[in-house]
Amino acid sequence: MLKEMVMALKDRSYFFDGGLRFECTQCGSCCTGEPGIVFVSVEELEPIARYLTIPRQVMIEHCLYPFQDGFSIREDEDGRCIFYENGCAIYPVRPVQCRTFPFWFQNLGTMEAWDEVCLGCPGIGKGRLYTREEIFEAMDASFHGYLRAINQILEKG
Repeated sequence: MLKEMVMALKDRSYFFDGGLRFECTQCGSCCTGEPGIVFVSVEELEPIARYLTIPRQVMIEHCLYPFQDGFSIREDEDGRCIFYENGCAIYPVRPVQCRTFPFWFQNLGTMEAWDEVCLGCPGIGKGRLYTREEIFEAMDASFHGYLRAINQILEKG
Protein backbone atom coordinates (compact mmCIF):
# COMPACT_ATOMS: atom_id res chain seq x y z
CA MET A 1 0.00 0.00 0.00
CA LEU A 2 2.85 2.43 0.82
CA LYS A 3 4.49 1.82 -2.51
CA GLU A 4 1.20 2.62 -4.25
CA MET A 5 0.85 5.85 -2.26
CA VAL A 6 4.32 7.06 -3.17
CA MET A 7 4.07 5.89 -6.76
CA ALA A 8 0.71 7.68 -7.15
CA LEU A 9 2.60 10.93 -6.54
CA LYS A 10 4.63 10.33 -9.70
CA ASP A 11 1.84 11.59 -11.97
CA ARG A 12 2.66 15.26 -11.42
CA SER A 13 5.71 17.37 -12.05
CA TYR A 14 8.27 18.25 -9.37
CA PHE A 15 11.28 20.49 -9.02
CA PHE A 16 13.46 17.38 -9.26
CA ASP A 17 12.08 16.09 -12.58
CA GLY A 18 15.48 16.71 -14.18
CA GLY A 19 17.20 14.86 -11.34
CA LEU A 20 19.28 16.00 -8.39
CA ARG A 21 22.98 15.71 -7.70
CA PHE A 22 24.18 14.20 -4.45
CA GLU A 23 27.34 12.65 -3.08
CA CYS A 24 27.68 11.80 0.60
CA THR A 25 30.75 13.50 2.06
CA GLN A 26 30.35 11.70 5.42
CA CYS A 27 30.41 15.15 7.04
CA GLY A 28 28.07 13.97 9.79
CA SER A 29 25.48 16.72 9.42
CA CYS A 30 22.68 14.16 9.24
CA CYS A 31 24.29 11.95 11.91
CA THR A 32 24.78 14.58 14.60
CA GLY A 33 22.80 17.35 16.21
CA GLU A 34 19.21 16.99 17.31
CA PRO A 35 18.23 13.60 18.71
CA GLY A 36 16.08 11.51 16.42
CA ILE A 37 15.11 8.07 15.29
CA VAL A 38 17.40 6.07 13.02
CA PHE A 39 15.26 3.06 12.24
CA VAL A 40 16.91 -0.33 11.81
CA SER A 41 14.69 -3.15 10.57
CA VAL A 42 15.09 -6.70 11.80
CA GLU A 43 16.43 -7.60 8.33
CA GLU A 44 19.19 -5.00 8.64
CA LEU A 45 20.52 -6.36 11.96
CA GLU A 46 22.58 -9.27 10.68
CA PRO A 47 24.55 -7.38 8.00
CA ILE A 48 25.44 -4.63 10.48
CA ALA A 49 26.48 -7.09 13.21
CA ARG A 50 28.54 -9.11 10.71
CA TYR A 51 30.24 -5.94 9.45
CA LEU A 52 31.08 -4.93 13.03
CA THR A 53 32.19 -8.51 13.75
CA ILE A 54 30.09 -8.71 16.89
CA PRO A 55 27.24 -11.06 17.77
CA ARG A 56 23.83 -9.76 16.76
CA GLN A 57 22.54 -9.85 20.35
CA VAL A 58 25.53 -7.85 21.63
CA MET A 59 24.87 -5.22 18.97
CA ILE A 60 21.19 -5.05 19.95
CA GLU A 61 21.99 -4.70 23.65
CA HIS A 62 24.74 -2.09 23.30
CA CYS A 63 23.99 -0.17 20.12
CA LEU A 64 20.22 -0.19 19.64
CA TYR A 65 16.95 0.22 21.48
CA PRO A 66 13.56 -1.29 20.60
CA PHE A 67 11.41 0.90 18.38
CA GLN A 68 8.06 -0.26 17.02
CA ASP A 69 8.66 -3.35 14.83
CA GLY A 70 12.44 -2.92 14.80
CA PHE A 71 15.10 -0.86 16.52
CA SER A 72 16.67 2.58 16.54
CA ILE A 73 20.37 3.34 16.81
CA ARG A 74 21.46 4.79 20.12
CA GLU A 75 22.84 8.31 20.24
CA ASP A 76 25.18 10.04 22.63
CA GLU A 77 23.91 12.82 24.92
CA ASP A 78 24.41 15.40 22.13
CA GLY A 79 22.29 13.50 19.60
CA ARG A 80 25.23 12.05 17.64
CA CYS A 81 24.72 8.56 16.22
CA ILE A 82 26.99 6.17 18.12
CA PHE A 83 28.28 4.85 14.79
CA TYR A 84 29.50 8.27 13.69
CA GLU A 85 33.05 9.35 14.52
CA ASN A 86 34.80 11.26 11.71
CA GLY A 87 32.73 9.21 9.29
CA CYS A 88 30.19 6.44 9.50
CA ALA A 89 31.55 3.24 11.03
CA ILE A 90 28.86 1.16 9.27
CA TYR A 91 28.65 3.10 6.00
CA PRO A 92 28.66 0.07 3.62
CA VAL A 93 25.80 -1.56 5.58
CA ARG A 94 24.02 1.52 6.96
CA PRO A 95 20.23 1.31 7.34
CA VAL A 96 17.81 2.24 4.55
CA GLN A 97 17.01 5.49 6.33
CA CYS A 98 20.66 6.55 6.05
CA ARG A 99 21.18 5.16 2.53
CA THR A 100 18.23 7.09 1.12
CA PHE A 101 19.08 10.49 2.61
CA PRO A 102 18.51 13.20 1.38
CA PHE A 103 15.80 11.75 -0.87
CA TRP A 104 13.19 11.44 1.86
CA PHE A 105 9.51 12.16 1.32
CA GLN A 106 9.52 15.04 3.81
CA ASN A 107 12.51 16.65 2.10
CA LEU A 108 11.08 16.56 -1.41
CA GLY A 109 7.51 17.78 -0.93
CA THR A 110 8.35 21.40 -1.65
CA MET A 111 11.26 23.39 -2.95
CA GLU A 112 11.35 25.18 0.42
CA ALA A 113 11.79 21.87 2.28
CA TRP A 114 14.58 20.88 -0.14
CA ASP A 115 16.29 24.25 0.27
CA GLU A 116 16.28 23.75 4.05
CA VAL A 117 17.97 20.35 3.71
CA CYS A 118 20.52 21.84 1.29
CA LEU A 119 21.62 24.31 3.97
CA GLY A 120 22.86 21.50 6.19
CA CYS A 121 24.23 19.05 3.65
CA PRO A 122 27.37 19.89 1.66
CA GLY A 123 26.91 16.82 -0.56
CA ILE A 124 23.73 18.12 -2.19
CA GLY A 125 24.44 19.58 -5.60
CA LYS A 126 27.64 17.56 -5.98
CA GLY A 127 28.41 14.11 -7.31
CA ARG A 128 26.36 12.04 -9.64
CA LEU A 129 22.94 12.97 -10.97
CA TYR A 130 20.13 10.90 -9.47
CA THR A 131 17.24 10.51 -11.88
CA ARG A 132 13.64 11.24 -11.02
CA GLU A 133 13.02 7.48 -10.97
CA GLU A 134 15.90 6.84 -8.55
CA ILE A 135 14.65 9.62 -6.30
CA PHE A 136 11.17 8.07 -6.20
CA GLU A 137 12.70 4.67 -5.45
CA ALA A 138 14.58 6.18 -2.49
CA MET A 139 11.43 7.91 -1.27
CA ASP A 140 9.53 4.65 -1.52
CA ALA A 141 12.24 2.71 0.35
CA SER A 142 12.33 5.23 3.21
CA PHE A 143 8.61 6.07 3.40
CA HIS A 144 7.77 3.29 5.87
CA GLY A 145 10.34 4.70 8.32
CA TYR A 146 8.89 8.18 7.84
CA LEU A 147 5.44 6.91 8.80
CA ARG A 148 6.87 5.18 11.88
CA ALA A 149 8.45 8.43 13.04
CA ILE A 150 5.23 10.39 12.42
CA ASN A 151 3.25 7.81 14.41
CA GLN A 152 5.74 8.07 17.28
CA ILE A 153 5.39 11.85 17.32
CA LEU A 154 1.59 11.64 17.25
CA GLU A 155 1.54 9.07 20.06
CA LYS A 156 3.63 11.35 22.27
CA GLY A 157 1.54 14.33 21.08
